[in-house]
Amino acid sequence: MDKISRIEELIKRVTELNYHYYTLDEPIVSDSEYDELYDELVALEKETGYVKDTSPTQRVGEVLLEGFVKHNHINPLYSLDKAQTFGELNDWVVRCEKMVSNYNAINEDKLPELKYIIELKFDGLTINLTYNNGKLQMAATRGNGTVGEEILPQVKTIRSVPLEIDFKGLMEVQGEGLMPLSELDNYNKNNEIQLKNARNAAAGALRNLNPKETEKRHLTAFFYNIGYIEGKEFSSQLEMVDFIKENKFKVNKFFRIAKNLEEIEETINYIDEYRKTIDILTDGAVIKINDLKTREVLGYTNKFPRWAIAYKFAPEEVSTILKDVVWNVGRTGKVTPSAILEPVEIGDVTVQRATLNNYDDILRKKVELNSRVLIRRSNDVIPEILGVIDDGRETTPIELPTKCPYCHTDLIKDGVHIFCPNSMSCEPQLVSRLVHFASRDAMNIDGLSEKTIEKMLDILNVRQISQIYDLTADNLLKIPGFKEKKTNNLLTAIEKSKDVKLENFIYAIGIPNVGIKTSEDLAKKFKEFSNLSKATVEELTEVDDIGEITAEAIVEFFHDEEIVNGIRSLLSKGIKIENPKEKSIVSSEKFNEKRIVITGSFEKYKRKDLEKIFKEKGAKTGSSVSKNTDFVIVGTDPGSKLTKAQELGVQIIYEDDLEEFIKD
Repeated sequence: MDKISRIEELIKRVTELNYHYYTLDEPIVSDSEYDELYDELVALEKETGYVKDTSPTQRVGEVLLEGFVKHNHINPLYSLDKAQTFGELNDWVVRCEKMVSNYNAINEDKLPELKYIIELKFDGLTINLTYNNGKLQMAATRGNGTVGEEILPQVKTIRSVPLEIDFKGLMEVQGEGLMPLSELDNYNKNNEIQLKNARNAAAGALRNLNPKETEKRHLTAFFYNIGYIEGKEFSSQLEMVDFIKENKFKVNKFFRIAKNLEEIEETINYIDEYRKTIDILTDGAVIKINDLKTREVLGYTNKFPRWAIAYKFAPEEVSTILKDVVWNVGRTGKVTPSAILEPVEIGDVTVQRATLNNYDDILRKKVELNSRVLIRRSNDVIPEILGVIDDGRETTPIELPTKCPYCHTDLIKDGVHIFCPNSMSCEPQLVSRLVHFASRDAMNIDGLSEKTIEKMLDILNVRQISQIYDLTADNLLKIPGFKEKKTNNLLTAIEKSKDVKLENFIYAIGIPNVGIKTSEDLAKKFKEFSNLSKATVEELTEVDDIGEITAEAIVEFFHDEEIVNGIRSLLSKGIKIENPKEKSIVSSEKFNEKRIVITGSFEKYKRKDLEKIFKEKGAKTGSSVSKNTDFVIVGTDPGSKLTKAQELGVQIIYEDDLEEFIKD
């Protein structure tokens, strides 16, 4: 009990430190002091098995999500009407004043004189969080305003989002998920695949099915509205924001009160300059009426609240000459064009490069070498080419490359994109391929991190995956940060990885569209690696969930000479592939071919372990509840799947009954 008490104490202390660091931007201890407390908490949780959902250690989950689940918001999330001129803004103010005047003329309960709250208009992804009994229960995207998508594991990676709050009633709070510009800059410095801008980076992170990838982008979030709350009322926006702050949500420090249009315009002009000095992406201002009774009277149109409006700044556009197009190979093998421009000033920035999404984009915009192009930069890291200005100059068509600019492998076209299929030795792909190769579900080489791999390429001239099996202690000791213990640990992990199960090896070599589940299915079907490498499209499509496109990609993979040579080199290093053993599955009527969905978290089990148990008993596990679902296994904080199961009359097994249910 002393250890449990210490865990509770550490959770409270680390949560407080996170609040000061991530929400208030006011750290109260050194990084080393924080790390010491956090590491102690991790160690105690591991030792005792006592892990609370609200522990700071539970922000990044281990489970790779299979897909997004729809979520019904309690109250609708309205979008805002927009103004791009002060004239349009004036029209909105006049309408508000007229409606208030008309109401006061015929009602005894007079509405107060209008006051406007002005906030920054964030350029990220709207998130809607549901709290109940003081705990974060659900997080969702805005979607169409009524139905969004569940993104709880992704939102939990945002350190400024509280997992537990003081208010114990049911509540929905809205905010904006954002990637700070400094984090975007750091990410692009350290990653081959460049993120175009902070808005897309945040939206892409929050809609990534792997929460660990979301966590790498170090998002933040600001909160500004409560869409639904049980047992509490507010009289004004100011009162609501104070309540949001009291419950330790992060609120942006920019907040202005205005009494009339003139003061609104002054504030907007100030924001236009102020936004260039801050670390978050903004593209305008939001103006709201402060009094909530007035909001209720003004109401809504079909699309927008009448009591709020967004003022958007116009993006900056200039023209310049396109001098060249270079083709870059990303770490996933995608080959994308980048425009080299005659340098031009946009605001305070000299622009020399611009985005061209793909070759179809080049053709659609009629972009050619030496053409005058119109570019736009609206807080984007890399500006975008909008189109061509015909000024009579002579231009040259841009050719679609047929070979990889790095390894000269024949490129393949998939939809509007082109790819280099040489995942084994194409240098720009090599770092991410090695990271994937070393990952837990692949070869499980502990200690072979992305930073270490980058140093290996730079210092040890590693150019093929197979070369990691040739590394010696003398090699590794040349890498900064490597001492004798770290070197021996990595060499041991590399040697241990030579004994690998077939499904893990299939996953490790990075076949397009083949994840760990498909790798397991392929291993069960073909039994040996040589059988898989010779498989036909017809044989591959016999495997569940493998369609013709994936089957053709697998066949192409094993017929590419560069890839085949890379695999041959890899196998020559002493790798022993363990073929799957036939399992005798004894299933009762209760489990045979039954469809099971697991939702929530469990004290005794990880969800992955439960899925394995049910599969071994002959059941099938899925990610969404439908009329074909036989059982829904429910843990803590189950979300919308429980509601769906109740609506459809699906049999529900709660955690208290789980042990008995698992028994045959």
